[in-house]
Amino acid sequence: MYHRGKPIGTIAATTLDPLEDALNYNQVFMRDFFSAGISFLVAGEPEMVKNFLLMAVQLQGNEKQVDCFTLGEGVMPASFKVTVDPATKHETVEADFGEAAIARVAPVDSGFWWIVLLRAYTHSTGDHSVANSPQCQLGIIRCLNLCLKDGFDTFPTLLCADGCSMIDRRMGIYGYPLDIQSLFYMALRCGKELLRREGDVTEFVDRIDKRLHALTFHMRQYFWLDHKQLNNIYRYKTEEYSFTAVNKFNIMPDSLPDWVFDFMPNKGGYMVGNVSPAFMDFRWFTIGNFLAITSSLATPQQSQAIMDLVEARWDEIIGEMPVKCAYPALEGEEWRIITGCDPKNTRWSYHNGGSWPVFLWFLTAAAIKAGRPQIARRAVEVAERRLYEDDWPEYYDGKLGRTIGKQARKLQTWSISGYLLSKLLLEDPSQVTMLCMDEDKRCRTNPLAKSSSYSGGGGSCDKGCRPTMVPGHAHSVHSPSCPLSNPNIRNNSEGGYCGL
Repeated sequence: MYHRGKPIGTIAATTLDPLEDALNYNQVFMRDFFSAGISFLVAGEPEMVKNFLLMAVQLQGNEKQVDCFTLGEGVMPASFKVTVDPATKHETVEADFGEAAIARVAPVDSGFWWIVLLRAYTHSTGDHSVANSPQCQLGIIRCLNLCLKDGFDTFPTLLCADGCSMIDRRMGIYGYPLDIQSLFYMALRCGKELLRREGDVTEFVDRIDKRLHALTFHMRQYFWLDHKQLNNIYRYKTEEYSFTAVNKFNIMPDSLPDWVFDFMPNKGGYMVGNVSPAFMDFRWFTIGNFLAITSSLATPQQSQAIMDLVEARWDEIIGEMPVKCAYPALEGEEWRIITGCDPKNTRWSYHNGGSWPVFLWFLTAAAIKAGRPQIARRAVEVAERRLYEDDWPEYYDGKLGRTIGKQARKLQTWSISGYLLSKLLLEDPSQVTMLCMDEDKRCRTNPLAKSSSYSGGGGSCDKGCRPTMVPGHAHSVHSPSCPLSNPNIRNNSEGGYCGL
């Protein structure tokens, strides 16, 4: 797409059938352009990426209104398009902030993708002028300030509505969806790196630091699931009222779905889809788990365990067309209640267990970061058997991804760019550094501490004390000399968790 003679992005899909309604596939989407933008950077063609970044932050300043309600100034558009007045030939860029979207949901992920792409552009080109420009510095602050404001939340994770991200239809991800939390963490780290420490910005960066510390612990500790933790949840006690409760979210063991016991290998693990009061979504979500690896939200051990699970459950996650959006699919009464009988998200289709070629780049970046590129090569080889022949569909249906999606558009830009970027990264793995981050040493935690204390093994807290069991109770407490024996410190959501 061009504006005043300059390329400003790539449209979502090319319409093969002239009678087919373009809908909004002829627009530039923030999330869709990301993999295309990185591909251009790897190829040494950064001009379009720079233009896209500047156009997006310019649109961020627009007034955003849905009916009678005005959105926050930091919200980035879901998509934009260029319209031309036939009489005057004047070009106008029109943005959609959710007011035209299905179900009228504002995109939480758009601003995060913009920040991550800005950091990738800066790393790839060495050009700091874009990130250091007043409009981009303000854009970063506006976007992250939306997420760092005080509220009623007792968790450092970001509360979201259903349909606010790549999964833009009702799929039961409202609350604290993993895909958003991983991307939020990545955007916080990129924003912290890009912001110039001047005046009040230093205080703002301190707020980012505190949130990062709390978010890191929360995700590694409460979202992580492996065979040992699954067994712990299976044996959880409920209705614990104390500062030392083990089952902090009051998860009911009977809520464990039957499939998760078969899905979980003895060696391997993953981050669950959602954790909130009395609720844990045990589904596998591809974006969140692979971004957790590339951003170092997952520990090195957890990263290896995620890749172990991908290998162990190859047919379920990769199948005959990589990669599943989520696993397993919602079916029957569960599908009717959670999706609202959505005819597009039927079982093993679209977001509900469909297979999306664009996720190849997520897998590839994560595999390279984890030192296991052979997993990505194998997946790319699987995709190559059909993608070109099938005209690059948006998604595939079925348990194994054998069938082109029943409503899938062909010549889908991010299906092409996801495959292309995977090939480019495998040819030159050093390019993955613009996407990846090293582990933040200050945020190291022991993700298995809770499991150890529950099983009675004690284990050492990261403050150096060895928690002891309370007679007659199924939990342990810290020694009086440990600062974490103070409940006001231990339960401080702004960074006072054990291990920070």
